[in-house]
Amino acid sequence: MPRVKDKVAIVTGAASVPGLGNEIARTLAREGASVVVSDIDEAGARACAETIEKNGGKALALKQDVTDEAAWAATVDKAVAAYGRLDILVNNAGIAVLRTLEQMTLADFERQIDVNLTSVFLGTKYAVPAMLKSGGGSIVNLSSVAGLVGIPGVSAYAASKAGVRLFSKAIAMEYAQRNIRCNSVHPGVILTNMQQVAIEDNPEQYEAINNSIPMKHMGEPADIANCVLYLASDESKYVTGAEFVVDGGLTAQ
Repeated sequence: MPRVKDKVAIVTGAASVPGLGNEIARTLAREGASVVVSDIDEAGARACAETIEKNGGKALALKQDVTDEAAWAATVDKAVAAYGRLDILVNNAGIAVLRTLEQMTLADFERQIDVNLTSVFLGTKYAVPAMLKSGGGSIVNLSSVAGLVGIPGVSAYAASKAGVRLFSKAIAMEYAQRNIRCNSVHPGVILTNMQQVAIEDNPEQYEAINNSIPMKHMGEPADIANCVLYLASDESKYVTGAEFVVDGGLTAQ
């Protein structure tokens, strides 16, 4: 039986290929969920939804700015209007500005907090009432290994992702007795579209990154999607307030 059969999911930041949100959306759909695919890139969101539907799944594409509160209210309303309920929220949308403290502006810092952390608050705030009406649900928030350990040059990104980690734990405690679970996933270096562009520009860096990982290779979007699938499914019904590190052993060193 499909692992999330008849569940309804919202996945943010799902346009980029190869990308985490896109892979997560397609994986949930393949396992039986109806998926609302959201991204500020409307064409990319539509392409993801079309791929899902061509493969026999159900999907609705929405253009969404995850920092806009009204857009979140509309996204949840449209999900419930289309599919009758909401069971899964995957807060995946995020950005990274790689700058040292001295290079970074206040606008750089605030933008990363808004996209990476404030959006998670907004998504959770508007999804929870719909989940309660549906009898419960699972919230999966994408953080990063940068939210666990210090990495130079990404202080704003690290602050935002560390915030996601603790926000997830607090929400897990608030709703533990109301059948809503909340967990965070912490990817290491994953071969996404952004990484592929960086590799093409600097192949030596690719080798150096692989050598820094105990398993000696980067992860794939499917590695993250499979973790999210587990947390979204009833297989993880006793898992809440946890952090799942998917990094090839990088932070175990």
